[in-house]
Parts: sequence; structure tokens; C-alpha cells
Amino acid sequence: MLAASPTALPLALLCLVLTLAPSSTDARATPHPAAAPGVPINIMRRASVQRSLEDLGSWAQRNKQNTEAKYGMKSNKGKRANGLNLLTNFEFDSTYFGSVAVGTPPTPFDVILDTGSSDLWLASGTGSDSRATKDITLFEPTSSSSFTDLGKEFQIQYGSGSAQGVLGSDQVQFAGFQIGQTFGLVNQTTQSLLTAPMSGLMGLAFQSIAASGATPFWQSLVETSGALDSPLFAFQLTRFTNDSSAQKTEPGGTFTLGAVNNSLFTGDIDYQDIPNGAPGYWIQELSAMKVNGQSISLPSGSAAWAAIDTGTTGVGCPADVLASIFAAVPNSAPGTGQFEGYYTFPCSTSVSLTVTWGSSSNAWTISPDDFILQQIDNQGTCVGAFFEVDSSGTTAPAFIFGDTFLKNVYSVYRASPASVGFATLSSTAINANGVDAAAPSATIGTGVTSVTPSTSGSNGGTSGNSNTNGAQHGIQMSGAVLFSLLVGAACVLL
Repeated sequence: MLAASPTALPLALLCLVLTLAPSSTDARATPHPAAAPGVPINIMRRASVQRSLEDLGSWAQRNKQNTEAKYGMKSNKGKRANGLNLLTNFEFDSTYFGSVAVGTPPTPFDVILDTGSSDLWLASGTGSDSRATKDITLFEPTSSSSFTDLGKEFQIQYGSGSAQGVLGSDQVQFAGFQIGQTFGLVNQTTQSLLTAPMSGLMGLAFQSIAASGATPFWQSLVETSGALDSPLFAFQLTRFTNDSSAQKTEPGGTFTLGAVNNSLFTGDIDYQDIPNGAPGYWIQELSAMKVNGQSISLPSGSAAWAAIDTGTTGVGCPADVLASIFAAVPNSAPGTGQFEGYYTFPCSTSVSLTVTWGSSSNAWTISPDDFILQQIDNQGTCVGAFFEVDSSGTTAPAFIFGDTFLKNVYSVYRASPASVGFATLSSTAINANGVDAAAPSATIGTGVTSVTPSTSGSNGGTSGNSNTNGAQHGIQMSGAVLFSLLVGAACVLL
């Protein structure tokens, strides 16, 4: 059970619920019988509630500080170990959480899906000095006949506090697959890191930044020959920030494991390799940026590296780049007080921002709606979604690109060759904005594929090229739903 201080740290602005459901657009034969099916997942979101200026300002500072803490940047009072996401504001941030099932018999838990970290950890009932956190489902080792206590402590430093517990191993089901997985059982925290229904976090980055040293779930599947049809996963996110009629729950997009969903993008997937020597994040080199047609001066080489992070709402960047961005925005000004590190500008100002990655010639546009984080007063003043981070003196990338950017593209995370790909959203994906749908409950299916992770470290699947053909198979599913996931995506609503 979790011990926590009275100070609560909310998690995410909106909750999304996703189900695993085959669609006719995804049905195609797998290229070989040994490959397990890819898993398309529909994401739901919950609309935001109105907050006071004071609450919004407090969230803005926590959002900035939590991102800095996540990557071990300078504002940390205590540098956090590599790879753990600080769970952010439940009312104003963006978080994706999926339902995993752990143990024998399996028990479902909602966990953050985060490409900016690599550990799996769950709130646990272990520990004599721990106290329960209300409404959070806790992992109880004594309830699982397959649990193994590894006899090692698990501790993560973050910001001004820490989370700690022990390492264990058990059977973990996720997205139709089941493997034996090492994970952290967190039983004590100095802050309340979790808000129901979320019970923990599943990192989707690489093993090299895992605080536990364990191989992430997705990477174990990649390294097991034949487990996945293609060594990748993908996200498509919807936009509701400009929808005044949004309901409490709305469709949030699709997450797919082991394949891409052809109906959600058009043209080729533009893959750019992760730079040599980059840490174990999904890194891309930012090669160009334009704001309202004006080129922004950028650093080069490793100083231009950006983490592509589904666990961050906005975009973090160095102070000089941030100033250059808003110099191209009429009537903008540096934020003060609780909005320090951000910029404000008239909400009526339409800002067009494009970015280019690596050696690509493609420029990807961030919607003017996504450039706005939130309106902050009745005079039509908005705070931007870009904020200052300082990575100097650390191994953290200089830029953090979160959902402000990712809502505008179909994003693919490929293990072999290690790369990130972006593609243009299809009309099907774009038309999903503003479409109401019911939010189904998470369930545990009986048709999971059990996989024994390889110890050789070899990758399964195909390496793929810069086109889409190498990663479009393996999406056919049986008539029964194999596995259901809850996915939370918080979107800021004006």
C-alpha cells in the first residue's frame, strides 16, 4: 500500500478508455503462422473541467517541473533515476494509460503508457509502513501463485522526493501477449503520484534507461523471434481542444502493437533513425522549425536532439529557442508568476508552426489549436503549449516533444532499425475528431499469446524500410476480443 504526503500531485487532464476491437479496415492475413497478431486499440478521452486561474497556474508550473524532473534537468532538487515518468496533473495534462493484467490468476491494472520511460511499476500492498491511496487498485503479491520476490530494492528519485519498494517478477498480460516480466512494487512515496484509476506505469522506451535494469515488455517481444509481425508500435491521437461541445468521454485515438493501422494514415511513413550515441529514449534530431513562415535558429548535432514523448503534454525547449519562437508571435510576452517559463499571447492569434526531423524534407505542422495550452483570463489571453527546459549538464535531450505535436501525426516507434516514423493523418483519423462514443470497460480475454522472452537479444520481425509495406501486416484478429485496454488521454479544453 502506498504511503503519501498530504500534498497531492494530480495525474492527467482527461481519461481515455480504449478497447481492443478488430475492424474491417485492419483485417488481413498474417504473412506467416508464427507471428502473433498486431493489436489495434481504440482510445477514449474524458473532457476537462473548468479550473480557476490559480489552479491552472499551479498546474503549469508542475507540468514544467515534472518534465524537467523526468529527464533529470536542472530544476530538480533531487535527480531522478533514468526512465521513470512523473505522473502529472489529472485535470490539465495528457496521459495514456492501458490495462495490463498481472499474476495468476490475472488481475487488471491501469498503467500509464509512456514512450519517455522504460520501467513497469505498480502500486503495491507490500511493506509494513505503507498506507493505502484511496481508490487505487494495488498489486498484492500473496494473491498471485506465480509471483517471485527478487529480493532487490527498487527506488526512483524524482524532483524533491522518491518512490521506493522492491523488485518482483510475475506473468504480465498486455495487448494480447503474456510474458514473465520484472517490475517494481512501489509501496512508499513522498508525494501522491497516483490518481485512480491508474495504478502504475508501463515504460515504452529502451532497456538502457530502465531504473530497474529490466527489459521493457515491448522490447522483450521484439527480441523474441516471431512474437511480433513487425518490431514496432504506433499511436494516433484525436483533438478536442477546439470542441466546445465535447462530452465527458470522447474517442481519443488508436494505439497499435506489432503493426500499423493503414486506415489512419496516408502515404509513406517517414522514418528517421535514432542518432548514434543517443540515450535510450525515442530521439529525433530537430533540423528545422518555422513559425508563421519565419525560420527559427536551432542548435545542431546532439544539442538539437528531441525526445518523442507520449507522456508529456506540451513541448519543452531551451530558453533561447523558446524566445525565438514567440518573437515570431505578435503581442506575445514571457509569462510571470506561476506561468514563468511559458509565454502568453492573444488567443485570437493563429500560430502556424512546422518542424522537420533529421535528413527528411518533410515539414510537419502543429495545429494552431494545439499551440494553445489554455485560455487564462476573460480578456482573451492564452498561454502557449511550449515551455522552457534546461538540459545543460545532463544527458537529457534538449527538446521534449509531447502530445502538442503528436496529435498532428501518425507516430510509429520502430526497434529495428531503431527509428521514429511520422505519417500524414488520413481523413478517417481526422474525421474522428469530435465524434462521440461510449467508453467500454477493461477486460481480460482468454486468448492471449504466451511468449517466452529470448535471452539472445536478437530481434524478431522485419527491419522495414522508409515505406509502409514492411509494417502493415499482422492486424487480423479473431472474432472474440482478446484483450481490452483502458487508455487515458488528457486533452486541454478551452
